[in-house]
Amino acid sequence: MDGAFIAHIRASDGVIQTVEEHLLDVKKLAERAGEKVGLAHVSGLAGMLHDMGKFTNRFKKYILQAVNDPENPPKRGEVDHSTAGGRLLHRRYHEDRTKPFHALLAEIVGNAIISHHGNLHDFLSPELESPFLRRVKEKELLEYKEAEQRFFQFVINEQEFDEYVDQAASELQEFIMKYKHEGFETMAMFTSKFIFSVLVDADRTNTRLFEENKLHEQEEETEPLFPLYYERLMEKMISFEKHKDAGSPINQLRREMAEQCEVFAEKPSGIYTLSIPTGGGKTLASLRYALKHAIKYNKKRIVYVVPFTTIIEQNAETVRAILQDDESILEHHSNVTETEDKEEQDGIMSRQEKLKLARDNWDVPIIFTTMVQFLNTFYAKGNRNTRRLHQLSEAVIIFDEVQKVPIRCVSLFNKALNFLTEAAHSSVVLCTATQPALDFVEHQLNIKSESEMIRGIDEVAEAFKRVELSDMTAAAFNTDTLASFIYERMDEVDSVLVILNTKTVVKRLFEHLKEELGEDVHLFHLSTSMCAAHRADILEKIRKCLEQNKRVICLSTQLIEAGVDVSFQCVIRSVAGLDSIAQAAGRCNRHGEYGIKTVYIIDHEEENLDKLKEIKIGKKIVLRMLKDMQVDSSEHGGSLLSREAMERYFKRFYKKFELDLDYPVSKIQNDHLVGLLTRPADENDYKSAYTRQSGKGQLPLFLANSYATAADYFQVIDQRTDTVLVPYGEGQKLIAELSGDQSIEDYGRLMRKAQQFSVNIYAYEKQQLIQEDGLVSLMNGTIWALREGAYDKKYGLNINNSSSPGDFLSM
Repeated sequence: MDGAFIAHIRASDGVIQTVEEHLLDVKKLAERAGEKVGLAHVSGLAGMLHDMGKFTNRFKKYILQAVNDPENPPKRGEVDHSTAGGRLLHRRYHEDRTKPFHALLAEIVGNAIISHHGNLHDFLSPELESPFLRRVKEKELLEYKEAEQRFFQFVINEQEFDEYVDQAASELQEFIMKYKHEGFETMAMFTSKFIFSVLVDADRTNTRLFEENKLHEQEEETEPLFPLYYERLMEKMISFEKHKDAGSPINQLRREMAEQCEVFAEKPSGIYTLSIPTGGGKTLASLRYALKHAIKYNKKRIVYVVPFTTIIEQNAETVRAILQDDESILEHHSNVTETEDKEEQDGIMSRQEKLKLARDNWDVPIIFTTMVQFLNTFYAKGNRNTRRLHQLSEAVIIFDEVQKVPIRCVSLFNKALNFLTEAAHSSVVLCTATQPALDFVEHQLNIKSESEMIRGIDEVAEAFKRVELSDMTAAAFNTDTLASFIYERMDEVDSVLVILNTKTVVKRLFEHLKEELGEDVHLFHLSTSMCAAHRADILEKIRKCLEQNKRVICLSTQLIEAGVDVSFQCVIRSVAGLDSIAQAAGRCNRHGEYGIKTVYIIDHEEENLDKLKEIKIGKKIVLRMLKDMQVDSSEHGGSLLSREAMERYFKRFYKKFELDLDYPVSKIQNDHLVGLLTRPADENDYKSAYTRQSGKGQLPLFLANSYATAADYFQVIDQRTDTVLVPYGEGQKLIAELSGDQSIEDYGRLMRKAQQFSVNIYAYEKQQLIQEDGLVSLMNGTIWALREGAYDKKYGLNINNSSSPGDFLSM
């Protein structure tokens, strides 16, 4: 092996993986992933070229020095191995304008190759620069000609390579032209991200398997589990028939809706709605559809996407219990590590490298994740996000409470779903009792008129009616008057849930009630300042108190609204958007055991909504609708909980936010992320300005979009957050284990477990915690953990690093 060119050196035994072995293995993995959407050769091309730059004596010397003399490592970044493959494509296929799809192939695949240790490059930036061209045309590459020669000598000969590229160009042409109605640049963007995803995953997977000496796993195909899961689900459904109340009208209706979902599973891939009302058995009905549909159409996985981490644990646990499988069902809350992929570390096995390679690619049959993680997969910075994208092809994707899509992400969300269903052979289910009007906006969802799974949904909603709304907005409520109102309600019922719009007023009310309530009332609060395991424990305590008919008051922001399976006899909701009010109503008399109960809508005068624009506008629209109904009670379908009311609300809501739906970027005048990613070339002002100002003539590229710039600006919530581990329960042990050295497999297992014991903190909170010595750095700063004093067993995150509750509630 002395003359071999080295891709990786195994840390455990010093065995070498040659460059040609790595390239051909990654090619094979990439082809298999790309084949799912008809892009096998496009994906394989990226795989076989991505590390061509390692065919140099400079890289060989670099990696040997790094491994043999770790105390005196080579200078970082001195050997570029990711540019060469992109340059080969550009020089060989981009100049011939009679073959436009060969040139486009060179742009899309070339970008994936040069970016595979970072983020996709801008073809043209708002600063009128082309980082892509700078890499593939201008950057000095020593030994480039030798690397190209060795590539054709060891990997594939030139004739076979040209033939392979011809097949790839044909695939690309067919793929993009087939879906050109979505827009050429839109399809080019999603194709670029798909190929990038496939490459990053194939590269990391092969490197992990080599490091673990498990390369034989590449050939293994897992046995399909969905038929077994379906059998177990149906056993559970049949067991319900034996319950004493199985013949009740409500249970009969639940059964009928689940059967309708199964019949609907016969329909081909598309975007569908499931508008089962609260208490209608939505989780099991959607699972029944998903399993049946996956079996019939050979889908590879089922993905549940929920708005908040709060309900991931609950839904995942329900599904695990029914399917009797703990191993193949993944919960993915957040990225606990924020490791940057450094090109100079490739091939050198550090602890950071192990974390990077740990299986984090959604390669399991059933995944539960959040809306934040779903959107990050398509649009966020960091290739560990994009790595997962290709796993969303050939999938059944169920969005629980889809109305919670952040307003500025609506257009990006719709475009992603259209791509998944039209080009990536996936099926999407929008699952909520409060369907938003996503087909009403400019960049609309491609949803057919006959998309609803449940027949006669208005009649079904009436049959499940368990609450009535009481408009109390004419009265002025503050902390004192609200406390008195709660006491009055507790004279009538045993349990009250209060949901307010800001953490400040919730904290104030909690402290007020804590001082005045007797021991016969159990007072709880729920907070995203608590880790998932902590919240789950508190929810379990609440459920037990409710089951034992104890007197309970629970205070929360909106995190409890989305699908948390608790049922109170009375709910008080501070006025907000109509979807929030409907979701709050879903926590009241959830199973209809108390006849008809009341949800009170109040207007809390102490709430400051200036920084909560969506809640503020939603509240304004709802107050207008309440006034309409005071004048004419038959307005809006006779109830704010009607489908008619919900549709009118969302149309007004989206109209108010018309300028925000495309994700405007304030730092780039009059621009937005939808434009940066998908604007057609003939409408691209940056391209026109480049021609006028560069002195180089027209931009010599088909694509002129700004992928890196868009990723830099994208964040689902307004402030960037860091995920930190907390010393709650098993979290203490996890922190200790992650402080030591582990195998890649163990890192993957620990990081997946760590999601249950982590919270998100804002930058100002992180800074304060560092100043108060409340944070400890693990893995050279790639993981952060709270010290014990900074996490309170009762309140969660404690910014002040003391025993006081601090600012414990957040959305």
